[in-house]
Amino acid sequence: MTTLDEGWRLTHLGRLLGHALRRFDERVLYLMAHNIDVPLALSNLAARAQISAAHIHITRHLDLDGTRLTDLAQKAGMSKQAMGDLVDQCEAWDLVTREPDARDARARMVRFTPTGLLWLAAFKDAVAQAEKEFRAEVGADVATVVKIGLEAYAGGLP
Repeated sequence: MTTLDEGWRLTHLGRLLGHALRRFDERVLYLMAHNIDVPLALSNLAARAQISAAHIHITRHLDLDGTRLTDLAQKAGMSKQAMGDLVDQCEAWDLVTREPDARDARARMVRFTPTGLLWLAAFKDAVAQAEKEFRAEVGADVATVVKIGLEAYAGGLP
């Protein structure tokens, strides 16, 4: 019988990455909730935790010229149904709209609305601020090594 050590479950790389991602996303949402350029209704939703890290998947993965729902779900690593639910919420909040796909009459494209583009700009600012805070907390050298390591581990994803 193998004796199991409890400690490894608390300190393995996957757990640390998960905690780091949650902390980063929470900070980004906090910054977005307090960004004066974000429409007030969206700021209030973010401040009351109605907008979650899951909604950030749309912000991260939606192309500026639009993306089909199935492609959006695939990019985010989610089911089409789960992404559809997120898109429904974001559509109700006027972040995105669904429009006919010019290449395929049966398909619909998800696109940012003007409000969604304001949200995207706030996301960009919040990510930059959160990355700056990360660099300040761990030091520039460690932050650079972490970023290079994560890029290599993720397979060079853009």
